[in-house]
Amino acid sequence: MITLTEENYIKAIYHLGSNGEKNVNTNAIATALETKASSVTDMIKKLSEKGYADYKKYQGVTLTDEGRRVALNIIRKHRLWEVFLVEKLNFSWDEVHEVAEHLEHIKSEKLIDELDVFLGSPSHDPHGDPIPDKAGNFKHIEKIVLAKAETGGVYKCVGVDDTSSEFLKYLDSNNIALGTIITIQHKEPYDNSVKIEFDKTEIVVSQNVAKNLYLKKV
Repeated sequence: MITLTEENYIKAIYHLGSNGEKNVNTNAIATALETKASSVTDMIKKLSEKGYADYKKYQGVTLTDEGRRVALNIIRKHRLWEVFLVEKLNFSWDEVHEVAEHLEHIKSEKLIDELDVFLGSPSHDPHGDPIPDKAGNFKHIEKIVLAKAETGGVYKCVGVDDTSSEFLKYLDSNNIALGTIITIQHKEPYDNSVKIEFDKTEIVVSQNVAKNLYLKKV
């Protein structure tokens, strides 16, 4: 039986290693999970023994096919629960991540399958991230961060890289949501801030905002 802690490590390796395919060093995992590098090394060895990870000293760790399967299943549950919380329980998108962090560890496959059906098999969560199906497949969206968008270009907001409550509340306060159509008016070389226009409103967003908001060309 896989433990909750092991699941958290597997998910962290998946995200840090570009879907579990690139080597991830122990310090990166320690930082992400707010733990000691020595504890990470011990856990990675356990995951390797169980067949979830491949670990090579001084080279880092990658996930095995079984490890990626587990990671995608956790991610599927997490994102389905986020949809449920927003659509059925009226949570705002800045409230759901922490709750879903707990719900993603529920083991019942039947519950998750029924939840998927109940929600109409959504393809994306409230933050624009794709939801894997039961087989681990999901749709990729061609997207770029606002910081790399072309001046004069028209884009649709399709996701966020930062899912913190603070960032999502910032977007809410400026009426920016998934689906918002944004025109890039000007990019300031001095501080990398960006002037954008949407819904007949112009605002200047910081570099930090520009690197965390995903757009798709319209």
